[in-house]
Amino acid sequence: MDIFSSIILGIIEGFTEFLPISSTGHLIVASEFLGIEQTNVTKAYEVIIQFAAILAVFFNYRDKFTLKKIDLWIKVTLAFIPIGAVGFLFSHQIKELFSITIVATMFIVGGVIFLIVEKFFIPDESQQLQNVEEITLKQSLVIGFAQVFALIPGTSRAGSTIIGALLVGLSRKASAEFSFLLAFPVMSAVTAYDLLKHYKEFDGANLLNLGIGFFISFIVAFITIKLFLKFLEKFTFVAFGIYRILFGIVLLTLFS
Repeated sequence: MDIFSSIILGIIEGFTEFLPISSTGHLIVASEFLGIEQTNVTKAYEVIIQFAAILAVFFNYRDKFTLKKIDLWIKVTLAFIPIGAVGFLFSHQIKELFSITIVATMFIVGGVIFLIVEKFFIPDESQQLQNVEEITLKQSLVIGFAQVFALIPGTSRAGSTIIGALLVGLSRKASAEFSFLLAFPVMSAVTAYDLLKHYKEFDGANLLNLGIGFFISFIVAFITIKLFLKFLEKFTFVAFGIYRILFGIVLLTLFS
């Protein structure tokens, strides 16, 4: 992987990780066009840029990472348990689901679900929970079970958690914020696991590209989180639903 490819993939990861559009699908397409093979070095690079995205959450929500917010993190941890358990128990079966067709199909399915939820299931703003810290244990658990669908490639972790949060009464902004915070334990666990598998690939020859990818991914993810919240102050998730459908169709057209 050269420096140009490292920059492009870093931008894509940072921009798509926290949006409900599946970073996996976009990285697949980008890697295909850039001619990047899925080697152990590539896997190590993906670990690095994921870790950068995790840090972006921390630096955007430093005030939430304190002992004073322990109640919030109990709820986040509760929401993490379903995907952690299912992912651990069925890791081999989940890997077998991975294909361009499944990724593209889930892009389209997710897009349709977003449009349906926005059209029929969003309550009046006065009835929505606006503060992420007021989420209940029951709501957290429901969101956690919704996140399990993200194990299907192309579904999007952010997309599944946001839809789950919307359906249990959180506002769009609160749904996105809970999704950001929930990404911390989920992505930390995934990154730690992948790091153990691919640590041998972190040699001197790869450090420059890895460092560039890390920096780019962190900066882009940090900015994207802020801009996404600003976007949700004025707009709905309809645009993301339409985008997912169109992107899924493009994937099916190009790779089927």
